[in-house]
Amino acid sequence: MAERNAQQQLAELLEVQLQGGSNAGGVGQYLLHRAKPHIPPWLGWAGTGLAGALGHWKWADSAGAGVGLTLASVALTGGAWLIGKSTSQQRRLHSAITVAAGSAWVTAACLAGPTAGPLDDLYLMGGPALALSWNVRMLMRHNPDATGEGSDKGLLDKVGLARAQIGTAKVEPNRVTAPVALAPGEQTNDDMTKALGNLASALDLPKSAVRYTPDPGSERRGDLVIVPEDMLADVVEWEGPSNLGGSIADPLVIGRYDDGAPLVMWLPGDPETGRNSTHGLIAGGTGSGKGDAALNLLTEILSRRDVIVWFSDPKAFQDYAPLRPGLDWGVEGGTGTEVMVAAVEAVIPARTRWLGAHGYRQWVPQAAQVQNDPAHSCRTDGTACGCAGMPFLVTWFEEAANTLRALGDDAFTGIAQEARSAGISLVVSLQRPSYDQMSTSTRASLPSVIALGCDARDEGFSLPDEVLAQGAHPGAWGNRRPGYCYVVSPGIPEDRYASPGRTWRFTTRAVSVMELLATWAQRNGATADPVTAGAASGVAGRAYTGRTTDDGTPQPLVLRAVEEEDDMDHGGLLVDPENAHIDPEADLPDTEEGDDAPIFGQETGRKPSPEEARRLFADALAEFEAEGRMIVGPKDFTDWCDRHNLSRSWVSLRLKEAAQEGRLDATNATGRWRIVPALTAA
Repeated sequence: MAERNAQQQLAELLEVQLQGGSNAGGVGQYLLHRAKPHIPPWLGWAGTGLAGALGHWKWADSAGAGVGLTLASVALTGGAWLIGKSTSQQRRLHSAITVAAGSAWVTAACLAGPTAGPLDDLYLMGGPALALSWNVRMLMRHNPDATGEGSDKGLLDKVGLARAQIGTAKVEPNRVTAPVALAPGEQTNDDMTKALGNLASALDLPKSAVRYTPDPGSERRGDLVIVPEDMLADVVEWEGPSNLGGSIADPLVIGRYDDGAPLVMWLPGDPETGRNSTHGLIAGGTGSGKGDAALNLLTEILSRRDVIVWFSDPKAFQDYAPLRPGLDWGVEGGTGTEVMVAAVEAVIPARTRWLGAHGYRQWVPQAAQVQNDPAHSCRTDGTACGCAGMPFLVTWFEEAANTLRALGDDAFTGIAQEARSAGISLVVSLQRPSYDQMSTSTRASLPSVIALGCDARDEGFSLPDEVLAQGAHPGAWGNRRPGYCYVVSPGIPEDRYASPGRTWRFTTRAVSVMELLATWAQRNGATADPVTAGAASGVAGRAYTGRTTDDGTPQPLVLRAVEEEDDMDHGGLLVDPENAHIDPEADLPDTEEGDDAPIFGQETGRKPSPEEARRLFADALAEFEAEGRMIVGPKDFTDWCDRHNLSRSWVSLRLKEAAQEGRLDATNATGRWRIVPALTAA
């Protein structure tokens, strides 16, 4: 603790010396302020002369005083040498020489007189020389280009980096950043990384408070960051979104860093700054505060004017119920999630095609506005097209481990690899993003991560190796510090990756604010554009309704009529001529003789005529579609089979036939089929 205070005092003193006095009332005060650090050696010189004069007046003829002064001089010099053991060799030697010279002169002056022989000349020449040597030493220590050993040499000796050099520290509120130059040919950045634990121990700080960011252009240089006080210890409750009505392209504030700076991230890219669009992973063990972290991010997203959210939560919106009315599409897992995944896959090419036709290489806020700029027109005549804008789309899969078990570990791989160029951001939340939960291809396509406390063995699944090497250690928190996290995302400076942060806390007092936010999103938030809504409806049918209104009823989807010459438009459901004669309201035919007769030794169940079988099965698919159940398999027909005395094996054959006819489409899961929406009259 004492050494930590000394380090803080040294940094504060340096800052005062460099910046203090610049606003003084005059030149004299400024010069006096700058001269203060260099005055002590000269005061010592003056005090030595005064001590010699007074000693001669008192002990000029005393033999005992001569012996005592000589012994005191030797003892004082030896004490200075021993006391300086913990400092650098240069400082130790410099101190011993200064004490020896001063004490020897005082002894001689007390016995013979300060003006006897060469004593006065030695005092007038040697004294100022020693004082100036200390002034020069002080100047060299504060010189950022100095290569000599600094005051932190002893600290670096303790951690095994004796020949490393620390430059001038940059002092900020609760944060000190110092450039480090390791010994050339002897030490590398890996040595500094390995010494962080010992360095934290020497400073009496937690390991997370000491970080090292290597210089990409050097193997022996980097920045050492020390945060002496943990500002995250106090819980801060969420009070509302940071930028209500702003753009999704603006930073999303989800908490604060340990030095008090805001904890932010971005989802869309920015071509002006070179920031890429990103997908996000929220990972943390039970009790780590993963739910609060997700709520922080989701509330920030819903508070923006140019974004829509598709949200899947197998836990039936246990934590997100107050926000559900603000979602454009929300499902509770199972078949609904399967449909949503298929819909996202379908909207990617539709959105990409629209963005390309309007001159956007990636989604930007201008894409969400009505296209009145000729530079972003899909027309070939150079005039503005006036097309409706396309809001940013966030597809969020909460408790994604459930979805991955049902759909396979590569369920999100295609989305993660292709969606960013379409103005879509994928957010996946789960406890343990290990290779047995999701494919390595999917994990590699999620460049952004909010890594909360976890098992120490799982750190490598959450954070990149280079961030762990900088000192990040989420395994040290576990579930003991809810909300503590590391955030790695495009737009965040790399030296911040290993800086711990903490998200805002959501309590029961936040529920009413979230409900107000959902109401605001209903009334003022973006709605799905015709291209996105049309592509989603083409896959999900009635399962996709868009955001509901205040009274809970679905908002009408804005769909365009399909024109043969416009390949980009996605309109309503069409009519297949083959099925045009089918009347879904017609009654089933009456039973025929032999329908109920048992058939032994043959396929189990009733065997209707081919025409009747087609009609019964088509009615079943239409019924599922009307209910919004767009992913089906044999198990979904269990009650239907019992009702019609048909077997599941018969249904399996009919499913395969329907897939061949285009009424069903295969999914990633074996035995599961996606219903292709029935085509109705235009």
